[in-house]
Amino acid sequence: MIHVYLDDYRSCPIGFVPARTAEECKLLIEHEKIDILSLDFDLGWGQPTGLDVARFLTSSGNYPKRIYLHTSSAAGKIQMYHHLSENVPGECELFGGPMPQELLDQIAAEAKA
Repeated sequence: MIHVYLDDYRSCPIGFVPARTAEECKLLIEHEKIDILSLDFDLGWGQPTGLDVARFLTSSGNYPKRIYLHTSSAAGKIQMYHHLSENVPGECELFGGPMPQELLDQIAAEAKA
């Protein structure tokens, strides 16, 4: 299982696979088993957003175990959370904010081991 970090600008945390575009993220969702998926909303002017990825998740049914929303866009976070909360199955955990530092530290330590 992999961890995926969707963001066009921020550095990808250690232990995560970076997805810089919605299309890259969709390919990973299609072809990999994902434990943690962390979504940004804004992915560049005129580009598909994290909401497009959220919609892809619900249409494909390929859910990760955990979804975090690390975007700084308040409106984008609300849209993604609303869409996902209405559609994710019970075995998928949805968090309305970024990953806690303790979790990031744990994943980084596991990646270095």
